[in-house]
Amino acid sequence: MSDVDPNLPDSDFRENRLDEIRRQASELGSVSAAGIRPAGSPMPLASPQTGYYQQPLLKEPQWTPLIPLYFFVGGASGSLGVIGALADHLGADHELARKARHMATAGSIVSSVLLIADLGRPSRFVNMLRVFKPQSVMSVGSWVLSGFAASAAASTLADILDARTDNTQTDSSLISTFLRTVGRTGCTVFGMPFHNYTGVLIGSSVIPVWNNRIKSLPREFGMSGLQSAVGLLELAGETDSNALNAVGLIAAAFETWEGLELLRTQDRELAPTKHGFTGALVQTAGILSGPVPIALRLASLFTRKKKRRLRQAAAISGIVGSLCLRYGWVAAGTISSRDWKTPLSIPDRDEMKPSAELAARN
Repeated sequence: MSDVDPNLPDSDFRENRLDEIRRQASELGSVSAAGIRPAGSPMPLASPQTGYYQQPLLKEPQWTPLIPLYFFVGGASGSLGVIGALADHLGADHELARKARHMATAGSIVSSVLLIADLGRPSRFVNMLRVFKPQSVMSVGSWVLSGFAASAAASTLADILDARTDNTQTDSSLISTFLRTVGRTGCTVFGMPFHNYTGVLIGSSVIPVWNNRIKSLPREFGMSGLQSAVGLLELAGETDSNALNAVGLIAAAFETWEGLELLRTQDRELAPTKHGFTGALVQTAGILSGPVPIALRLASLFTRKKKRRLRQAAAISGIVGSLCLRYGWVAAGTISSRDWKTPLSIPDRDEMKPSAELAARN
C-alpha cells in the first residue's frame, strides 16, 4: 500500500487504497497489507484446512447427568411393563408378573421426575404434550412416557383392588378387570417403544458419533433395557426362573454382537467411543453387558448351590453395564460435537499423508 499518497483527501485515499488492494490481489493472489489482517493479531484464518476458524459447528448437548439416568430407568421400566403383561398371559407366573408391574410403575414415576428435573419446570413437560408431532422423537417420547405411566398405574391399581376385595363384590371386580385389561394392554403397547426410544432420540440427531449409529443405537438401548429389567427382577428374588435367564442370555448375546460390531467399524465419527475416558466407558459397558453376563448365566446352569449367586452377579453386571452404556454414549456425544473437522469432512494429518505422498510423486 506504499504507492498510495497519504496526503490525499480522505475519500480519495480510501478509493485509491481499494484500487491498490484489488491490483495486489489480482497480481499476487493474496493481500498482506495492514488492515486486511493485522500482523500478530489473534484473529484466526478460515480455510479448508482449519475449518470455520477452528470453532465447533455443532452445539453441545445441554443435558444434565440426570438424562442418562432417565435413559436407564426408562429402558428398564418399559421392558418390565412388557414382561409383566406377558408373564400373566404366557407363563402364568403371577408373582413375577406382579413384581414386574409394580417395578414398572415405580420406574415410570422416577422417569417422569428425572425428565421434569432436567427440564427445570413441570410446565415445560406439560407444554410438550400440547401438540403431538410424529416427526419429533422428543414429542413422541413424551407421549409414550405419559401413556406408559398411566397404563402401569392402572395395572398396579387393579392388583391393589384385587388384593382388597373378594370375588363377591361384583362392581369392584368389574372395575379391576377393566383396569387390568387396559393397563396391561397399555404396558405392552407403550412399553415396547419406551424401552428403546431414547436410542432413536440421540441417533436421529446431527451429532456425528450418534448419527453414525442411527440404526443400531435403538436396538442396543432396547436390549440393554431388557437386560436391566431381567436383572432387577432377579435381584428382587426371581432367580429360579429359567425364562428370565433365557431372556437375559439373549439380551447379553445382542450386546456382545453390538460391541464387536462397534469395534470392527473404523469410521472416524466413532473415535469418542474407542479412545479416552468416553471410549473406556463405552467399552467397559460392552464387556459388563455382554461377555460377563453370558459366562455367569451359563455357569449357573451347571450348579445348584451357586445358581442364585451367579444369576445375581450377572444381574448386577448387566445393570452396571447398562448405566455405563448410557453415560458413555451421552459423554461421547459431547466430545463429538466439539470436533470441527468431522462435520466439514476435513481429514486429519494422518489421513492426508497418502494424498501428500502421491502428489509429491506426481
